[in-house]
Amino acid sequence: MDLKRVVITGLGTINPLGHNVPEFWDNLLKGVSGAGPITRFDASKFRTQFACEVKNYEPTEYFDKKEVRKMDLYTQFGIIAAREALKDSGLDLETANKKRIGVIWGAGIGGLQTFFEECDTFSKGDGTPRFNPFFIPKMIANMGGAMIAIENGLKGPNYTTVSACASSAHAIVDALNLIRLGKADAIVAGGSEAAVTVPGVGGFNSMKALSTRNDNPKTASRPFDADRDGFVIGEGGAALILEEYEHAVARGAHIYAEIAGGAGNCDAYHMTAPDPDGAYEVMLLALEDAGIKPEDIDYINVHGTSTGLGDISEPTAILKAFGEHAYKLNISSTKSMTGHLLGAAGAVEAIACTLAVKNDIVPPTINFHTLAPELDPKLNFTFNEPQKREVKVAISNTFGFGGHNACVVIKK
Repeated sequence: MDLKRVVITGLGTINPLGHNVPEFWDNLLKGVSGAGPITRFDASKFRTQFACEVKNYEPTEYFDKKEVRKMDLYTQFGIIAAREALKDSGLDLETANKKRIGVIWGAGIGGLQTFFEECDTFSKGDGTPRFNPFFIPKMIANMGGAMIAIENGLKGPNYTTVSACASSAHAIVDALNLIRLGKADAIVAGGSEAAVTVPGVGGFNSMKALSTRNDNPKTASRPFDADRDGFVIGEGGAALILEEYEHAVARGAHIYAEIAGGAGNCDAYHMTAPDPDGAYEVMLLALEDAGIKPEDIDYINVHGTSTGLGDISEPTAILKAFGEHAYKLNISSTKSMTGHLLGAAGAVEAIACTLAVKNDIVPPTINFHTLAPELDPKLNFTFNEPQKREVKVAISNTFGFGGHNACVVIKK
């Protein structure tokens, strides 16, 4: 079948490193950590008292007060990211065929704070069921993508991918395939999450998944380091405008890069732990889909969460998939700076890959001191400093609880 080519024409984000793409990219290259003490609630009794929050966020700078009351924070982050991406793309929504522009959005949880607040209020009451009429629409995971479409009148394909931390990477892969098949001219693809909440932090604490380095949060996310002690939870949103190549060329769009391929599969192994062999097959599937050989890859933005098992299984997978070429790759985990944005992670990291390809520079893995003894010291993890190099092709790996794996291939 003659598949259409798909390119990236717009980027947008709000995350712990910035309220827009230029701020985010600048701080990535500077090696800035987005971690700090939790301000969204009193975390003094929690084992983890820090997170990567979006800094200086005031909802009324983006929405009027009535709108704020109708939307969970994860939806707000999604709309803000989509606004920037659509503006960046130069798509004229006044003249475009909006029936051919869709939104495929990812969220691992959705409106967790809304759910918590409503249940907390009920449990402290007299048993009379008094719930906010916006409770359900604020909480459900599909509302982020729905509200992006409503704000912009986009009537093309629209749904939400929910695959834990792989959610927004799966959204990008699905958007790629819909455009390839001619089902849409352009799609707003990405994801958002806002789980820095009492149940979010409490739940991950109970699993012993989060770092407890409360004395020095900025150094807590340290992928591949011998002293890593868990991930740092983050929040935010990210959007990419995926567009059919000829459609983009015809309107004179600025093209960042091409989405050459993508894939998803499942470990079918454990609820939360990765397969010890690693998700090497999803990388090979993505490369096959893109028609690209393993030796053509220059950079891998790894899942790299700073957890005990995940930080071992992924380099193992890279060595298995790439063989000797693994030693010629740059590998980095931008989660060392952003923290783990859960369902939004794949989209944020796809933006990092896109800009690495465009600018020929690899963002670093910060907070490195001593390599974990299980890891091969010949692998280039781009520790502590960015590295200039030609990046013709990059891949972004994202893995989620349940064994969900996704890989996106981005090339010049």
